[in-house]
Amino acid sequence: MQITAEVTISARNQITLPREAREALRLKPGDKVLIVVRGEQLLLLKKPKFHHAAICGIGHGVYPKDYLRKERESWR
Repeated sequence: MQITAEVTISARNQITLPREAREALRLKPGDKVLIVVRGEQLLLLKKPKFHHAAICGIGHGVYPKDYLRKERESWR
């Protein structure tokens, strides 16, 4: 899903999140969000309640098969 919306920065440097964006992320009053700046891009992410659940499996497939096993064996 991709949502594109234009917002205006207020005189107090604030923005209002569009309803479509709030609904897509299931945000409600009091929720925390993370802002990540990547070059010219700004990412808005819903802050996970449990970080371990949010990153579980993130490294799956990063290393070639048996790489980690061989690396761990070299520690002995």
